[in-house]
Amino acid sequence: MDTALHGGRERPVPGVVGDDGVPLDVTIRGSRGPTVVFCHGFTVDSRFWEPQIAALDGHARIVTWDQRGHGRSGWGEPSHATVDQTGRDLAAVVDAVAPSSPVVLVGHSMGGMSILALARQRPEWFGTRVVGAFLVATSAGDLVREGPLGLAHDAARRLGLLPALLAGARVAAPFADTLPWRDSWIGRWTLRRLLFTDDATDDEVRDAQSRAEQLPLPVGQAFGAGLLSHDESGAVPVLARIPVVVVTAVEDRLTPASHGRRITEAIGPSARLVEVEHAAHAVSVTHHDVVDAALLDLVHGVGPGGSVARGA
Repeated sequence: MDTALHGGRERPVPGVVGDDGVPLDVTIRGSRGPTVVFCHGFTVDSRFWEPQIAALDGHARIVTWDQRGHGRSGWGEPSHATVDQTGRDLAAVVDAVAPSSPVVLVGHSMGGMSILALARQRPEWFGTRVVGAFLVATSAGDLVREGPLGLAHDAARRLGLLPALLAGARVAAPFADTLPWRDSWIGRWTLRRLLFTDDATDDEVRDAQSRAEQLPLPVGQAFGAGLLSHDESGAVPVLARIPVVVVTAVEDRLTPASHGRRITEAIGPSARLVEVEHAAHAVSVTHHDVVDAALLDLVHGVGPGGSVARGA
């Protein structure tokens, strides 16, 4: 990541920990404008947001953090690899970087789920401390009914095979992590199918593969089942108190666009839906110009102190 943008160099925020003591890697860039906290998705890290960080340079105080088990953050008990926990981790980040000033929350995939978990856990923050949300290719739940991974998970559950498969994956993950599976052609084929459309470049796919394969398999296994079974649909109405932008990718195979549409409908008039044609789950990378513009519109609609601008 380029740490010498106009808004200033990346500055670490020391001492941020989850409520179970897991250290979280948090950085800030810039000092003017609203505070924007970026929450990345499963298997990647805060570098995922490079295009959006560049777009917001000089427009906001930019905060990035690595979810537990990802990037430079620590890793605790596997049983804590849940969306509920990542919501509490996000609360710790917000308390550390903006103890008194409002924030705009940005989340892709699991990062968006973390924002919804925070809305359930701290509903009083929304409309006071949290003044805007930007949700990209995410879901409020029910992923087991749509998408290839969800359908496989649901089939295993209905056949009574899910407990045995999950137990086997837990046992196998540490051993499998030592095998030479990284940078394989099958990995590239799988990520191309899951994250991109057919016209993605080889460089885009290889970059995604390199980042995803840095995640230890035990971490991925611990999060996997919880992500498919999570349900934060009850928290969605909390977001009706603030301006929200929901970005969906029409060809998203992991979090189908219908999930974003349902979130938008449940929020109501304060939500704006942006549907990106010919895009898949990695929409904020492959179609970042559309995503960047929508994010800038949201941030510019928030006053310098974090209040919603009149007429926005």
